[in-house]
Amino acid sequence: MFRSLRLLTAPSFPPSLLLRTNCHSLPFNDFLNSCSSVSALQCLHARILTQGLSHHLALATKLISIASALSPTIDYARKIFDTAPHRDSFMWNTLLRGYADSGPCEEVPVLYKQMHRMGLSPDHFTFPFVVRSCAVISALREGKEVHCNAIKTGFDSNAFLQSALVTMYSQNGEISDSELVFSEMTSRNIVSWTAMIAGYAQNCLLGKAVRVFQRMLASGTQPNDVTLASVLPALKGLECLHSGESIHGYMIKRGLDSHVSLMNALIAMYGKCGSIKVARFLFNRMPVRSLVSWNTMIAAYEQSGDGMQAVKLFRGMLTEKATFNSVTLVSVISACSSLGALETGEWVHKLAKSRGLESDVIVGNALSNMYAKCGNVDSAREIFEKLPWRGVVSWSAMIGACAAHGHAEMALELFSKMQAEGVRPNAFTFTSVLAACSHSGLVDEGMEHFESMEKDYAIKPTVEHCACMVDLLGRAGRLVDAYEFIKRMPVEPDASVWGALLGACRIHGNLELAEFVAEDLFRLGSHNATFYVLMSNMYAEAGRWEDAARLRNMMRELELKKIPGCSLVNTDKRSHNVPFMMDKLACSI
Repeated sequence: MFRSLRLLTAPSFPPSLLLRTNCHSLPFNDFLNSCSSVSALQCLHARILTQGLSHHLALATKLISIASALSPTIDYARKIFDTAPHRDSFMWNTLLRGYADSGPCEEVPVLYKQMHRMGLSPDHFTFPFVVRSCAVISALREGKEVHCNAIKTGFDSNAFLQSALVTMYSQNGEISDSELVFSEMTSRNIVSWTAMIAGYAQNCLLGKAVRVFQRMLASGTQPNDVTLASVLPALKGLECLHSGESIHGYMIKRGLDSHVSLMNALIAMYGKCGSIKVARFLFNRMPVRSLVSWNTMIAAYEQSGDGMQAVKLFRGMLTEKATFNSVTLVSVISACSSLGALETGEWVHKLAKSRGLESDVIVGNALSNMYAKCGNVDSAREIFEKLPWRGVVSWSAMIGACAAHGHAEMALELFSKMQAEGVRPNAFTFTSVLAACSHSGLVDEGMEHFESMEKDYAIKPTVEHCACMVDLLGRAGRLVDAYEFIKRMPVEPDASVWGALLGACRIHGNLELAEFVAEDLFRLGSHNATFYVLMSNMYAEAGRWEDAARLRNMMRELELKKIPGCSLVNTDKRSHNVPFMMDKLACSI
């Protein structure tokens, strides 16, 4: 390459000829096309400067394009652009594309405005680059301005721009605007279909994502690997398993089942659809596993409630000397939380500390939650205090931990401190606060917090909040008030709400109100085993054995069974589930 450069002799061209000459007719064109490194490009750039060709628009634009592709940053291309004596729309578009592809995308809206101020009109190439960058940096206001300008200039029907707009609006949570743009498209390609499917999936509108995917297939458009990777996360639950299996079959027919990213998405899908064995089968068959593969399988076990397998797989990951990250640790720590495996959690904590991941906010939140669920509130508080940044998730988890373990005063103190630091509470925060008030018997304060939710923070009470309030009133012996509260609830009461009231009736020995509530529930067709057990126990405590036996018989006829509790026992570094044998224990006594 350099030998050819030394032999190159380029004659001087008169400016009038240069302005009429396109880049393909220049002697440097072939050399530019063959450039494979920044150093080679710089040599050519130097020769172009010495030959006085730098002011040729087409040649300068080609230099910018190649510099953007070869250099790890856009800086070199930007210097060529800034020193160019003349610039047209094509040169601006080339630089905009460079920033959109390589970043920083924050520069794209700035350059777009400068282009306007220079009197150059954007075209159908300009708008997609700018909108795509606005989507990456979540610049919704700037993106809307670009959209308006595209409508004014008549470029809003461009398919590439419309696909970029669908992505931009959906990534900013404006899914209705994405739907509007998508519905106005006169022709849709694989990019636009994929953008809409991904938009729905990212905004948790999983059913709509699947339906758009089905419409795409009906239109005759064949999905590619990006489409499949976008729709697979939208499949969740047993009812979506058949659709997932169909997509899996399609991937096998198209030979796409060797793509690691798609296999990861398949493993996650089978895990979320309840086929954890199929997920593990696919994982075991992978010839090459990425970090995402390990994380996906561990998370699938943890989310399906099999924490033991999640921890076991993590140990296998370490045995194979695979690198883990914060995402891995969060799943493993969450598995330890659900198992109540404090010793294993402490071991994972040491691993996190050895890799410098303890200060990661998400890992710190998971560790704090794990220690709290394992009963070690002091360690949970210590982790919480060390967090470099505490958002609403961190505060809510710590408040909930204190409330769950009887430290109600500490929970309320943390809530006050949270408000003082300007952190806005969410629905989960208030659930913990109301639970703390319930455990402390602070009825008036609990009522104030409940009213404050909607009045001060525009948070509508959920069933969980209402259950906390019923429990609060019930514990304080205000059973009639609790019953009236249920009647006035803004949402339909569920088993947790009625269970809280029936539990309070049992504590305070109010069989009359319990019978009244139970009669309504049974008449409405509620077949929750907990209600029957509570009422049967209350009848037994009151000496009404015939009524207690009647309810037990009803449970057998309806085939209702109360899920037994269990304990986790660690022996020889292994965990074992031991179910409570309460009925046998009662018989032996």
